[in-house]
Amino acid sequence: MTVTTLTADEARRIALRAQGLLGVPDRRGGVRGVLRHLGAVQLDTISVLARSHELIPYARLGAVGRPAVEAAYWGGGTSFEYWSHAACVLPVEEWPLFAFRRRSYRARGNLWGHQVTPRTYRGVLDKLRAEGPLTSTELGGAKRTAEWWDWSDTKIAVERALAFGDVVCTERRSWKRVYELAERAVPAELFGRDPDDHECLRTLVAQSGAALGVATRTDLTDYHRLKAEQVDAVLADSGLVPVRVAGWGPQGAPADAWADPAALAAEPRGRHRTTLLSPFDSLVWDRARTERIFGMAHRLEAYTPRHKRVHGYFAMPLLAGGRLVGRVDPAREGRTLVARQISLEAPKYVEPLARALREAADWVGCGSVRVEALADESLRPALEKLLGD
Repeated sequence: MTVTTLTADEARRIALRAQGLLGVPDRRGGVRGVLRHLGAVQLDTISVLARSHELIPYARLGAVGRPAVEAAYWGGGTSFEYWSHAACVLPVEEWPLFAFRRRSYRARGNLWGHQVTPRTYRGVLDKLRAEGPLTSTELGGAKRTAEWWDWSDTKIAVERALAFGDVVCTERRSWKRVYELAERAVPAELFGRDPDDHECLRTLVAQSGAALGVATRTDLTDYHRLKAEQVDAVLADSGLVPVRVAGWGPQGAPADAWADPAALAAEPRGRHRTTLLSPFDSLVWDRARTERIFGMAHRLEAYTPRHKRVHGYFAMPLLAGGRLVGRVDPAREGRTLVARQISLEAPKYVEPLARALREAADWVGCGSVRVEALADESLRPALEKLLGD
């Protein structure tokens, strides 16, 4: 069997197109289309420019209305929250595919080191059955603190029911999960499906390959946080094809990878998106893959002590021309978008930087942009002129 060899540049363009960041965006499907294509959008509590789940469709579609983003995720039974790459919002069509994980959680029994009585567990389900969708506060068991190890018994029970698949979260209110019985919230034709582990994993690996375009075995494992042996067991049956990618191995050697056949069928062409990316964007959420494809060693520094940060609290990579060419650490003060810290790979990227900042400011309702710190202060006059024009 002849194995296709890709250059690193070809692999980079394939990855960008697969992630919806190269070519004309499909606006017909809107935010829900982005979610279905990516298969998972990571959630996080940090909100600087906006919350990360809002930044994902923005990066691909442009200034889609933020209320429309929320409505697309939470409303109409089109998505649900579950453990994928991390805590993610997933298209509801993937509900059957996570049966393998729900079964695994049930087999483990007690999760996160917590104990909960059968009576408390049944009480949560009975209350939801009687009263309909409720937050943990409405269930009578909000967290006593923000720490997972100090959850109340009711909170432990409902989170366990979520892991087991007895309840589901398809909505949020003021960023609080709203829980509902899965049998009522998940469409009957999906709720009734119970594929075996092999079918779940085979389909998820194929979906990951399509979302990544071209990926190493480790990349495929990371996308939905599968185990290496789970990926190995289904790769040959996934429909993905083996390729070799120049420069992806140690010391720039070729590396074995797998590709979506559709991604190899046509050369990736079209317009490159210029935008700021959430650190939790699936294009960059894996540090090793990001460095391998783009040559950028990027990490989230929100949990790094302030004096040890290099690029800032929530530094967002700047994507331009199909490459990661800089970082911006944003903030908002009233109707001003503040770039607390900016670094660029080269002066030629000042114009796309200014364009990305202006578009982001408009999207979040800011009328002006203020730049606080530039790694190369000689770029300030040109940048501020572009921002002022």
